[in-house]
Amino acid sequence: MTDGNHNGAGHERESVPSRQRRRFPGISSRAYEHPADRSALVALRKLTGFDTVFKALSGLLPERSLRLLFLSDSVRVSDAQFAHLNTMLRDACYILDLEKVPAMYVQQDPKPNAMCIGLDEPIIVVTTGLVELLDEEEMRAVVGHEVGHALSGHSVYRTILLFLTNLALKVAWIPLGNVAIMAIVTALREWFRKSELSADRAGLLVGQDLQASMRGLMKIAGGNHLHEMNVDAFLEQAEEYEAGGDLRDSVLKILNVLPRSHPFTTVRAAELKKWAATRDYQRIMDGHYPRRDEDSDTSVTDSFRQSASAYAEDVRTSKDPLMKLVSDIAGGAGDLGGRLRGKFTGQAGGGSAPGEAGGSASDRPAGGTGGPGNPDGTNGTE
Repeated sequence: MTDGNHNGAGHERESVPSRQRRRFPGISSRAYEHPADRSALVALRKLTGFDTVFKALSGLLPERSLRLLFLSDSVRVSDAQFAHLNTMLRDACYILDLEKVPAMYVQQDPKPNAMCIGLDEPIIVVTTGLVELLDEEEMRAVVGHEVGHALSGHSVYRTILLFLTNLALKVAWIPLGNVAIMAIVTALREWFRKSELSADRAGLLVGQDLQASMRGLMKIAGGNHLHEMNVDAFLEQAEEYEAGGDLRDSVLKILNVLPRSHPFTTVRAAELKKWAATRDYQRIMDGHYPRRDEDSDTSVTDSFRQSASAYAEDVRTSKDPLMKLVSDIAGGAGDLGGRLRGKFTGQAGGGSAPGEAGGSASDRPAGGTGGPGNPDGTNGTE
């Protein structure tokens, strides 16, 4: 068990009550990973020679350069520097049973951000903007988020993503080469957005304080004005974002999210709250979770089946106009042309031409484009 009140000497930070946190010995990252993230990782881990290939690639990637950069131009967290962060880091590794504690650096940057990168040995970087923005419990969730990345092995794929993104910029003058690389980058970004949702869950397992996780995400979106913000209202934004508008808005949402490596902050908050209410989360907290020593026995087929099932459930329960249309089509909805016209124009009905008789009530969708609902999970710390 660990103590929840660790402050560095001489460092004035918000005091929080001491409390006990559960520890998860031998926990597999599969316990908290989003199904889409988990299926990709299980498949990659099953590939023969996968580790060897990535170690060979490490010579082509700027990992050594990044390590030297952070070592020379950032502050390394230790008992002597940012001691309260060092305590949080060790605490997070203890809770998730990560034996080798990653190196951690604080980088001068007013923008709140954190990342976990590296092929051989992951390193965690947090910005001064983030350290100054969050209180003790909020920061603990962020540190747990990054340790979750390390436990899952996300740092390897993030490093590859950074490399390929930079490569795409360099070969932009080669039409086909750029298209091929950007197709891979787009797929990696979609996976990485799901990996962020996984890491948010790891942060909750470490902090074990859902409200602190919510506050942290809200501050990342709106800054250090907690007295001006409200978690419930913030979550309502996610509902409005998902359910509002027509098909034009659905297309714009897709275009907005494609270049991003992270889901939008309100969506992350809603997804985390939804997961915290599941039986899966409660079972983990009760000590029932997949173990690391069972990872080699995991079925790739089962993992992909779970991923497909999760995406299907997202479509089925989504209030987004496009997802609702896809669900209707899959369910054999009639009057497809009328529905498309209605969705694109924002009208509730199928839309008969002027002067024509409208269809029967059974042919027209009730309720227009749908009211607020839970986010669909397609959209994890900046």
